[in-house]
Amino acid sequence: MHKYEVIIYWSNEDETFVAEVPELPGCSAHGSTKAAALQSVEQAIDLWIDTAREFGDPVPDPRGERLMLA
Repeated sequence: MHKYEVIIYWSNEDETFVAEVPELPGCSAHGSTKAAALQSVEQAIDLWIDTAREFGDPVPDPRGERLMLA
C-alpha cells in the first residue's frame, strides 16, 4: 500500500466514485464503491510509478502530510 494522499469523491457526471492522487499528476481511478475506487487507484499508482521510471521521470516521495488545496 502506498503512502500518497488519495482523494475520493462521487462524480454525478460519471455516476461512480473517483479516486485521485494529487501528488502524481494525472493519476486517478474509479470504482462503484469507495473501496473499489481505492483498490483501483493503488494499481494506478503502481502503473504511474513504473511508467515514470521507464521514461526516466522523477517519482516524488509521498509528502506524509495533508495537502493544501484551494
